[in-house]
Amino acid sequence: MSQWLRGLSDVVFPPLCVHCRGLVPSEAEFRHLCPACSAQLDYVRPPHCSTCGHPFYGVVEGERMCPHCEGLAPAFREGRTAVLLKGPARGLVHELKYHRGLQVLVDLERIFRRSPHVLELARGATLVPVPLHPRKLRERGFNQSEQIAQALLRAVDGAAHVRPLLRRTVDTVSQTQHDRRTRQLNLKNAFALASGAVISAADHYLLVDDVFTTGSTLNSCAQTLRRAGAVSLDVVTFGHG
Repeated sequence: MSQWLRGLSDVVFPPLCVHCRGLVPSEAEFRHLCPACSAQLDYVRPPHCSTCGHPFYGVVEGERMCPHCEGLAPAFREGRTAVLLKGPARGLVHELKYHRGLQVLVDLERIFRRSPHVLELARGATLVPVPLHPRKLRERGFNQSEQIAQALLRAVDGAAHVRPLLRRTVDTVSQTQHDRRTRQLNLKNAFALASGAVISAADHYLLVDDVFTTGSTLNSCAQTLRRAGAVSLDVVTFGHG
């Protein structure tokens, strides 16, 4: 029945590719990427940076920090990411964040399912979305990081928990144009534990966000969880870039 309804919906409202704006055929693997664009997805595979998840190219021995992470001093143990945030992957995130495109979450889930190194880290973990400030949450209507955490939860077939343990206390301006040093200053004390949140040293916590850029936001969140008693703490993002 669901396949029949999907087929009917595609006839009435043919889905468009978020990257090239072409029609997505009903038999395509993704709902919002055409086959040509989905073939351009740049999946991250090991070996990759143990801090941010950016791939290394060639043979790498042991754990290394890539140039993206120099000077970060991570408060978390490890970071992993599913894809490089360019082309079609960027189109999916922009559709979600800036066009309220919640429908693309089905494609993010599918991408997570094709990222075994991410699923390995997520199974059994408490997934903690990076929070939005209440003003931004009102404007957007949802927290994209929480929605991505829910997509990751589905990708591990429910073998995790999503808990919004953090709140954003400082309404910072967009960080996209700032370097790491400026981001770190802007984000100092920007996060706190959510009301009623309890941290257990025995649990594995996994911060979830849409993209790893400089890592400053995720690190500020990680520092808050560390101060509250989190011991096992890692990071997952949908994209890196």
